[in-house]
Amino acid sequence: MNNNNLKKENMGSEKTLVIGMFGFGVVGEGLYKVLKQTPSLKASIKRVCIKNTSKKRSAPASLFTSDKNDLLFDPEINVIVEVINDSVAGYEIVTTALNNGKDVVSASKKMLSEHLPELIALQNSTGKSLLYEASACASIPVIRNLEEYYDNDLLHSIKAIVNGSTNFILTKMFEEQLSFKEALLLAQQLGFAESDPTLDIEGFDAANKWVLLLAHSYGITTTINDMLFNGITQISELDAKVAQSRNQSIKLVAQAKKLQNGTVASFLLPQFVDHADQLFFVKNEYNGVVIESGFADKQFFYGKGAGSFPTASAVLSDIAALRYGYRYEYKKMNQQTPSTLSDDFHLRVFISFEELANIPKEEFASIEEWHSGNERSYLIGAIPFKSLLHKDWWKSNNTSLILMPDNIVENNAMTELKKMSLSLAGLDV
Repeated sequence: MNNNNLKKENMGSEKTLVIGMFGFGVVGEGLYKVLKQTPSLKASIKRVCIKNTSKKRSAPASLFTSDKNDLLFDPEINVIVEVINDSVAGYEIVTTALNNGKDVVSASKKMLSEHLPELIALQNSTGKSLLYEASACASIPVIRNLEEYYDNDLLHSIKAIVNGSTNFILTKMFEEQLSFKEALLLAQQLGFAESDPTLDIEGFDAANKWVLLLAHSYGITTTINDMLFNGITQISELDAKVAQSRNQSIKLVAQAKKLQNGTVASFLLPQFVDHADQLFFVKNEYNGVVIESGFADKQFFYGKGAGSFPTASAVLSDIAALRYGYRYEYKKMNQQTPSTLSDDFHLRVFISFEELANIPKEEFASIEEWHSGNERSYLIGAIPFKSLLHKDWWKSNNTSLILMPDNIVENNAMTELKKMSLSLAGLDV
């Protein structure tokens, strides 16, 4: 029987799911409550593995254990749900579960992004499913849409706000004129940011999510170590004022675009976002995804990117899909000419700084604007992608880098941009 017939056969029969869950924090407890309200799903939690079984919880004490083997080696449990914060333990749980013939649902983006190629290979060798919709944009069903709906050849671009904490902070900075520290404190008080917010505000959380979305958008496997990304800690008061003067906002945006030569440009950086852009209206803890394809043009996905029930709803969606044997097929990775990442293009950037000596002016292919101030100055220009990747000058010495809205410049367009730069400088072209 070929794989297509096997998939159709699996999709045609519904099975009862017996769940073993690791973790009973915000997401785990949310899933427990949601499952109690959806008896038609034919899915129930048999055991929950946690570290501290003496802590009082909103579920019967008999449900909990601290022994992972009570779940991983229970023959009645056919689904493992992994929603813990420990990526090392999470990887061990997921791999053991797959090897033991159990399907897995995970929300652990760090673990998944660090081990995606191995986990895909393990799925293929075991024939079991590993689903992780909740790991990217919580309530937004973006992974399955990318996997099933958008063919690689027709997907022109995808850009997204994938971290609710940073988006909440930036919203408060713009709409309520809070300082970065004030907005961060408010986010922590409301539960939108951790007590140690480093992973969010420095871009690591969003970068891990973007690794997963790249795999399903273009079939590209990469790691955050090979990605150009940053968070929002360098954004200055001057940057915000410049954005407002242009009727723009600043958002932390992940972006990928297929270039004319067939390769893909990808990065995750703060951007100026125009008022006409759908992402301009994504505020507070919400996430947003804009996908542009050959025939459908632009499509916009919007929803909460964090929280107990929004994330639990995505986990629930994956559990429901397992009733019919659903698996990610990673079709885009297996095409005759798989997509590859490019480093051969330019980015239009806004750079604000205190000392010009800290800016490598010679690296810029063109400079469109230059403004000098008493405390901070800024320039707008085009710089090779390679001048930013694996380099730290644009993150150091209180320097801020923000992408312009129309930010990717392919090599064949650089000639015109250089002419414009010379013209603005008053030189003959």
